[in-house]
Amino acid sequence: MTFDLEYNSKRSKLIIPEYGRHIQKLVNHCIALEDKEERNTMAKAIIDVMGNLQPHLRDVPDFKHKLWDQLHIMADFELDVDSPYETPSKEELQESPERLPYPKSASKYRFYGTNIQTMIDVALTWEEGEMKEALVFTIANHMKKCYLNWNKDTVDDNVIFDHLYELSDGKIDIRDIEEDLTDSKSLLRKRTNQGQHKSNSKGKLNTKYRKK
Repeated sequence: MTFDLEYNSKRSKLIIPEYGRHIQKLVNHCIALEDKEERNTMAKAIIDVMGNLQPHLRDVPDFKHKLWDQLHIMADFELDVDSPYETPSKEELQESPERLPYPKSASKYRFYGTNIQTMIDVALTWEEGEMKEALVFTIANHMKKCYLNWNKDTVDDNVIFDHLYELSDGKIDIRDIEEDLTDSKSLLRKRTNQGQHKSNSKGKLNTKYRKK
Protein backbone atom coordinates (compact mmCIF):
# COMPACT_ATOMS: atom_id res chain seq x y z
CA MET A 1 0.00 0.00 0.00
CA THR A 2 1.33 3.42 -0.94
CA PHE A 3 0.32 6.83 0.35
CA ASP A 4 0.53 10.08 -1.57
CA LEU A 5 1.94 12.44 1.03
CA GLU A 6 1.58 16.18 0.52
CA TYR A 7 4.20 18.42 2.07
CA ASN A 8 3.61 22.07 2.97
CA SER A 9 6.75 23.05 1.09
CA LYS A 10 5.17 21.76 -2.14
CA ARG A 11 1.76 23.33 -1.55
CA SER A 12 0.70 26.62 -3.05
CA LYS A 13 0.74 29.63 -0.73
CA LEU A 14 -2.58 30.42 0.92
CA ILE A 15 -3.92 33.85 -0.03
CA ILE A 16 -5.88 34.26 3.23
CA PRO A 17 -4.42 31.71 5.69
CA GLU A 18 -7.13 32.35 8.29
CA TYR A 19 -9.63 30.27 6.32
CA GLY A 20 -7.34 27.28 5.86
CA ARG A 21 -6.45 25.16 2.86
CA HIS A 22 -9.80 23.36 2.58
CA ILE A 23 -11.65 26.63 1.92
CA GLN A 24 -9.01 27.57 -0.65
CA LYS A 25 -9.54 24.23 -2.40
CA LEU A 26 -13.30 24.84 -2.45
CA VAL A 27 -12.71 28.24 -4.02
CA ASN A 28 -10.43 26.74 -6.65
CA HIS A 29 -13.03 24.09 -7.41
CA CYS A 30 -15.72 26.75 -7.70
CA ILE A 31 -13.62 28.62 -10.26
CA ALA A 32 -13.24 25.44 -12.33
CA LEU A 33 -17.01 24.83 -12.59
CA GLU A 34 -18.24 25.50 -16.10
CA ASP A 35 -21.90 26.14 -15.29
CA LYS A 36 -22.48 29.61 -13.82
CA GLU A 37 -25.52 28.52 -11.82
CA GLU A 38 -23.43 25.86 -10.12
CA ARG A 39 -20.74 28.47 -9.41
CA ASN A 40 -23.34 30.80 -7.87
CA THR A 41 -24.71 28.03 -5.66
CA MET A 42 -21.28 26.91 -4.52
CA ALA A 43 -20.08 30.48 -3.94
CA LYS A 44 -23.02 31.12 -1.59
CA ALA A 45 -22.26 27.88 0.27
CA ILE A 46 -18.61 28.90 0.64
CA ILE A 47 -19.70 32.30 2.01
CA ASP A 48 -21.84 30.54 4.65
CA VAL A 49 -18.89 28.37 5.72
CA MET A 50 -16.57 31.38 5.84
CA GLY A 51 -19.08 33.18 8.05
CA ASN A 52 -19.13 30.24 10.47
CA LEU A 53 -15.33 30.19 10.60
CA GLN A 54 -15.16 33.91 11.42
CA PRO A 55 -18.06 34.51 13.88
CA HIS A 56 -16.38 37.62 15.33
CA LEU A 57 -16.94 39.37 12.02
CA ARG A 58 -20.71 39.28 12.51
CA ASP A 59 -20.47 42.45 14.58
CA VAL A 60 -18.57 44.21 11.79
CA PRO A 61 -20.65 46.52 9.56
CA ASP A 62 -21.21 45.08 6.07
CA PHE A 63 -20.32 41.60 7.31
CA LYS A 64 -21.50 39.84 4.12
CA HIS A 65 -19.81 42.43 1.93
CA LYS A 66 -16.48 41.71 3.62
CA LEU A 67 -16.88 37.96 3.09
CA TRP A 68 -17.65 38.37 -0.62
CA ASP A 69 -14.61 40.61 -1.04
CA GLN A 70 -12.44 37.98 0.66
CA LEU A 71 -13.91 35.28 -1.61
CA HIS A 72 -12.88 37.23 -4.70
CA ILE A 73 -9.43 37.84 -3.22
CA MET A 74 -8.92 34.11 -2.58
CA ALA A 75 -10.06 33.45 -6.14
CA ASP A 76 -7.46 35.91 -7.39
CA PHE A 77 -10.36 37.85 -8.95
CA GLU A 78 -11.00 35.02 -11.45
CA LEU A 79 -14.36 33.90 -10.04
CA ASP A 80 -17.27 34.74 -12.35
CA VAL A 81 -20.38 34.72 -10.13
CA ASP A 82 -23.37 36.96 -9.49
CA SER A 83 -22.23 38.71 -6.35
CA PRO A 84 -24.74 40.85 -4.42
CA TYR A 85 -22.00 43.47 -4.11
CA GLU A 86 -19.71 45.18 -6.56
CA THR A 87 -16.68 43.04 -7.30
CA PRO A 88 -13.47 44.71 -6.12
CA SER A 89 -10.57 45.11 -8.51
CA LYS A 90 -7.03 43.92 -7.89
CA GLU A 91 -5.68 47.37 -8.73
CA GLU A 92 -7.94 48.98 -6.12
CA LEU A 93 -6.74 46.67 -3.35
CA GLN A 94 -3.08 46.95 -4.31
CA GLU A 95 -3.20 50.74 -4.49
CA SER A 96 -0.97 52.41 -1.91
CA PRO A 97 -2.82 54.39 0.78
CA GLU A 98 -2.45 58.14 1.00
CA ARG A 99 0.36 59.42 3.18
CA LEU A 100 -0.75 60.66 6.59
CA PRO A 101 0.73 63.95 7.76
CA TYR A 102 2.80 63.86 10.92
CA PRO A 103 1.09 65.51 13.90
CA LYS A 104 2.21 69.05 14.56
CA SER A 105 4.60 69.16 17.50
CA ALA A 106 5.67 72.02 19.72
CA SER A 107 8.79 72.79 17.69
CA LYS A 108 12.02 71.88 19.45
CA TYR A 109 10.47 72.36 22.91
CA ARG A 110 8.93 68.90 23.14
CA PHE A 111 8.51 69.14 26.91
CA TYR A 112 5.61 71.57 26.37
CA GLY A 113 3.64 68.98 24.40
CA THR A 114 1.29 69.51 21.47
CA ASN A 115 -1.55 70.89 23.59
CA ILE A 116 0.43 74.06 24.31
CA GLN A 117 0.86 74.72 20.60
CA THR A 118 -2.86 74.18 20.10
CA MET A 119 -3.68 76.63 22.90
CA ILE A 120 -1.33 79.20 21.37
CA ASP A 121 -2.95 78.80 17.94
CA VAL A 122 -6.38 79.33 19.52
CA ALA A 123 -5.19 82.42 21.40
CA LEU A 124 -3.99 83.95 18.13
CA THR A 125 -7.56 83.82 16.79
CA TRP A 126 -9.01 85.79 19.71
CA GLU A 127 -9.63 89.51 19.55
CA GLU A 128 -7.42 91.78 21.61
CA GLY A 129 -8.76 92.44 25.08
CA GLU A 130 -8.81 91.26 28.67
CA MET A 131 -10.03 87.77 27.76
CA LYS A 132 -7.11 87.20 25.40
CA GLU A 133 -4.63 88.62 27.92
CA ALA A 134 -5.95 86.25 30.58
CA LEU A 135 -5.71 83.29 28.19
CA VAL A 136 -2.14 84.17 27.21
CA PHE A 137 -1.12 84.52 30.85
CA THR A 138 -2.76 81.14 31.63
CA ILE A 139 -0.83 79.54 28.75
CA ALA A 140 2.42 81.02 30.05
CA ASN A 141 1.76 79.63 33.54
CA HIS A 142 1.00 76.21 32.09
CA MET A 143 4.21 76.37 30.05
CA LYS A 144 6.11 77.11 33.23
CA LYS A 145 4.52 74.12 34.92
CA CYS A 146 5.44 71.86 31.96
CA TYR A 147 8.99 73.21 32.01
CA LEU A 148 9.32 72.41 35.72
CA ASN A 149 7.99 68.89 35.15
CA TRP A 150 10.81 68.43 32.65
CA ASN A 151 13.57 70.37 34.40
CA LYS A 152 12.45 69.65 38.01
CA ASP A 153 14.35 72.66 39.34
CA THR A 154 13.49 76.25 38.55
CA VAL A 155 13.01 78.51 35.55
CA ASP A 156 13.12 82.25 34.99
CA ASP A 157 9.91 83.82 33.70
CA ASN A 158 11.83 85.48 30.87
CA VAL A 159 12.70 82.04 29.48
CA ILE A 160 8.99 81.17 29.30
CA PHE A 161 8.19 84.51 27.67
CA ASP A 162 10.91 83.95 25.07
CA HIS A 163 9.61 80.46 24.29
CA LEU A 164 6.04 81.76 24.00
CA TYR A 165 7.22 84.45 21.61
CA GLU A 166 9.00 81.87 19.49
CA LEU A 167 6.16 79.31 19.46
CA SER A 168 3.69 82.02 18.39
CA ASP A 169 5.98 83.14 15.54
CA GLY A 170 6.45 86.48 17.25
CA LYS A 171 2.71 87.24 17.43
CA ILE A 172 2.45 86.97 21.22
CA ASP A 173 4.97 89.18 22.96
CA ILE A 174 4.69 89.61 26.74
CA ARG A 175 8.41 89.87 27.39
CA ASP A 176 7.96 93.36 28.84
CA ILE A 177 5.07 92.42 31.13
CA GLU A 178 5.40 93.59 34.71
CA GLU A 179 3.28 90.82 36.24
CA ASP A 180 5.11 87.69 37.36
CA LEU A 181 4.05 84.13 36.67
CA THR A 182 3.19 81.73 39.47
CA ASP A 183 6.18 81.08 41.71
CA SER A 184 8.16 77.93 40.85
CA LYS A 185 8.03 76.66 44.43
CA SER A 186 4.26 76.93 44.45
CA LEU A 187 3.99 74.92 41.24
CA LEU A 188 6.39 72.30 42.56
CA ARG A 189 4.52 72.18 45.88
CA LYS A 190 1.21 71.63 44.07
CA ARG A 191 2.71 68.77 42.11
CA THR A 192 4.07 67.19 45.31
CA ASN A 193 0.77 67.59 47.14
CA GLN A 194 -1.11 66.01 44.25
CA GLY A 195 1.26 63.03 44.31
CA GLN A 196 0.85 62.61 48.06
CA HIS A 197 -2.93 62.87 47.75
CA LYS A 198 -3.00 60.05 45.21
CA SER A 199 -0.70 57.95 47.38
CA ASN A 200 -2.85 58.51 50.48
CA SER A 201 -5.99 57.70 48.54
CA LYS A 202 -4.52 54.38 47.48
CA GLY A 203 -3.49 53.67 51.05
CA LYS A 204 -7.01 54.30 52.32
CA LEU A 205 -8.44 52.02 49.69
CA ASN A 206 -6.02 49.26 50.61
CA THR A 207 -6.85 49.41 54.35
CA LYS A 208 -10.42 48.57 53.54
CA TYR A 209 -9.43 45.07 52.55
CA ARG A 210 -6.88 44.40 55.29
CA LYS A 211 -7.56 41.54 57.63
CA LYS A 212 -8.24 42.42 61.24
